[in-house]
Amino acid sequence: MTESHVAARPAKAKHFLPHVQGLRAIAVMLVVLYHVWPGRLSGGYIGVDIFFVISGFLITGQLARELERTGRIALPSFWAKRARRLLPASITVLVFSALAVLFILPLSSLVAETREILASTFYFENWQLAASSVDYLASHDATTAQHYWSLSLEEQFYIVWPLMLLGATWLGVKFFASKRWLPMIGVVAVVSIASLIASVLYTASNPAEAYFVTWTRFWEFGAGAILALLPRLKPTGAWWPNIIGYVGLAMILGAGWFFDRETPFPGYMALIPVIGTVMVITTDRAKHWWDIGNVLGGRPQRFVGDISYSLYLWHWPLIIIAPFIPGWGLSGLNRVALIGICFLLAWLTKKYIEDPTRTWKFFTTRKPRVTYLGAIALMAVSSLFVGIAWFVNNPRYEAEAAEVQQISENLPACFGALSAPDCVNPDLANAIIPSPGFGNADAPNRAECLVQLNNSAVVSCHFGSEESDAPRVALIGDSHAYQYIDTLISLADELGWSLTTYLKGACPWTTAPVSGPSPAFTASCVEWRAGLDDALAADAPFDVVFTAALAHTPYTVSSADRTVALRDGFFEAWGQAKGAAIVTIVDNPQFSEDPNKCLRTASPESCTEPRSEVLVEVDPLAFAGKLAGATVIDATDTYCDDSRCFSVIGGANVYRDRDHLTRTFALTLGPAIGNAIQGRLAER
Repeated sequence: MTESHVAARPAKAKHFLPHVQGLRAIAVMLVVLYHVWPGRLSGGYIGVDIFFVISGFLITGQLARELERTGRIALPSFWAKRARRLLPASITVLVFSALAVLFILPLSSLVAETREILASTFYFENWQLAASSVDYLASHDATTAQHYWSLSLEEQFYIVWPLMLLGATWLGVKFFASKRWLPMIGVVAVVSIASLIASVLYTASNPAEAYFVTWTRFWEFGAGAILALLPRLKPTGAWWPNIIGYVGLAMILGAGWFFDRETPFPGYMALIPVIGTVMVITTDRAKHWWDIGNVLGGRPQRFVGDISYSLYLWHWPLIIIAPFIPGWGLSGLNRVALIGICFLLAWLTKKYIEDPTRTWKFFTTRKPRVTYLGAIALMAVSSLFVGIAWFVNNPRYEAEAAEVQQISENLPACFGALSAPDCVNPDLANAIIPSPGFGNADAPNRAECLVQLNNSAVVSCHFGSEESDAPRVALIGDSHAYQYIDTLISLADELGWSLTTYLKGACPWTTAPVSGPSPAFTASCVEWRAGLDDALAADAPFDVVFTAALAHTPYTVSSADRTVALRDGFFEAWGQAKGAAIVTIVDNPQFSEDPNKCLRTASPESCTEPRSEVLVEVDPLAFAGKLAGATVIDATDTYCDDSRCFSVIGGANVYRDRDHLTRTFALTLGPAIGNAIQGRLAER
């Protein structure tokens, strides 16, 4: 009875691999847990690499069987099946994200959300993120569609890969009649090796962009593809399948546990989870309960694997939206509940959207072009909802921007840093300017003056007076110096200074070495500093240099002499200023997360953090400044009282993210900065 039942469904018995569904379950749970608890599972991002290998294996196997059976690949039908399989659930979640932009998310997210939902709708989100990843100023809060980068990359694989296999098949028929599979294996191997080399080199030189671009990931699909084309690689016997399978599983789980954001990825380190995934796929032995096939292919594991696509789609937008829902947040219990909601939505999506649309006879019984029209219609629906969110919210966005600009041009009395116990403006008692919904967007608009992460070019911008005898003031430093650029420009215009800026993200003005996201950044910082020294040597001397730096900068100096080494690093850099007076400022507190999220749902009194946790014990720049005889502005008691540090001061919203000041609040520090610089100019 059982034998005849199995024989009646040979295709499923032969091609459905329960342990691969279990592997999908591991992949999606790695990603979900990494995103829900990023500090607990620091390498969970490797889950997408597991998906890439599985896709390469399954899709190449499917195409190879079609070639073996018919001698051709029906490309229109293949692409139509992919569209029916992936688009309905994908567009459903994107429409949900667009509605969240319309009703829930802050105004400051409008531009980024609109851009990235559209990029995800048309499957080029990975390229959108690659373009913005090299922009230091683009380090905005993640969008609800950011995780679509991997789906975009997969769709690009589905388009290119069949064409490549068809080309290899043509070569096989024309030149290798007796071994027509040889060119296909050879082409896949060559493309995969080239992609791996590109991945290693590009990850070393530009890791932020390398993480997203297509050609640094194709080798992962290729690893699965080679496995599909060489089925003899499958181990046999009673022990070898389990040994290879469990070693592969250990490689995957070990990478998920031990990898972190500092791991050079997806370069050579991606070989560990990729090879581990290949090893697991090859081994499906399931005769005993301890066999790898049974451990991965059980019913619960298959269930999670079955809903893995929808679970991946839903988990990220819910994580992004949760902090903006009143009374929800992301406490420990809420995170667990969030995972439960993700599972429920994923199951519902699988049952009522994925499965019905994949098998809907209206499309399956008609030519592929009917499916294409349906896909275009779905993309149009997503675009329509994004457009509605934009046109409804953009007038509010522009109104907020105009209000902030108006206030910055005419600061109210006792506003922001201008407030004091004896200077209180009753009109600002309940004000938060800019609003928490717009705070993230309140940044200087001088991107051309801030050198990006891997760029070592020395860029100078000039503002203020052009008179030859005007006092010469320079602004030098990292993004924490850049946050004062509009404050310095306003002072230069008011007081007749000639202002020049030299700014590079994450690279403070010191000779002390810093670490960063990649060796390429570290090298660029060294080169930029050398170029800055040359520029200062070639330029006329400045009267005053104002400098600032992130107090939490990850300097790579030994802890034993850290304070002395950092002090000396600033001394050596300032020695290049040809005797200019140095004015600096104690860095502002660094919150554990963006206070605007808290301010959206709670009062300013509830959105404070302990002083002991957000201030460094010793600010290296301020410490060096005091020893060097520089003027050191200390606004710490403005930011904090004896125990707490505030997110709203004198009606001003202080932060645009967890550690950068809003442009509006930085402008209220203008009098203190102006007085300090004018005082040093008076000594010249």
